[in-house]
Amino acid sequence: MTQIPGELPGKPTAASRTTLSHIMTANDTNLLGTVHGGVIMKLVDDAAGAVAGRHSGGPAVTASMDEMVFLAPVRVGDLVHVKAQCNWTGRSSMEIGVRVLAERWNESTPATQVGSAYLVFAAVDADGKPRQVPPVLPETERDERRYQEAQIRRTHRLARRQAIMALREERAAQGFDD
Repeated sequence: MTQIPGELPGKPTAASRTTLSHIMTANDTNLLGTVHGGVIMKLVDDAAGAVAGRHSGGPAVTASMDEMVFLAPVRVGDLVHVKAQCNWTGRSSMEIGVRVLAERWNESTPATQVGSAYLVFAAVDADGKPRQVPPVLPETERDERRYQEAQIRRTHRLARRQAIMALREERAAQGFDD
């Protein structure tokens, strides 16, 4: 990638990659006795926020969470690892990809993936206004694939938003007060 005049210098994917680890306790459980999805979602948001702040070099806020997928239940006593990295950047926004892995705290078996998510963060200044972020520089073939997939997700997010706004305008023109 070539740097465009006025654009911040790019940062490699590895510069902000983060892993957050946490042992799940009885305080984290839902009524079924497994770890509450909201607890996992908070860990996901925390790890993604750390990546967004590191990549952008300052404050960043969660704008959206896409495709939070729970693949397997997490149990009390599981050591959960939340791995996050910046997949794509726009002018002030960043897509952060997150993988959630779990392993028993007292066993030596490999961790298994139990969830994943994509979050969009916006970098903000002291007044809460959007600020420019450095481009992300994919380093590996996997990073490049993630970058390309993130561009597809962005296109879908924008198209979905535009279609919803068009539908709302159409319904308002028909006299519906939703």
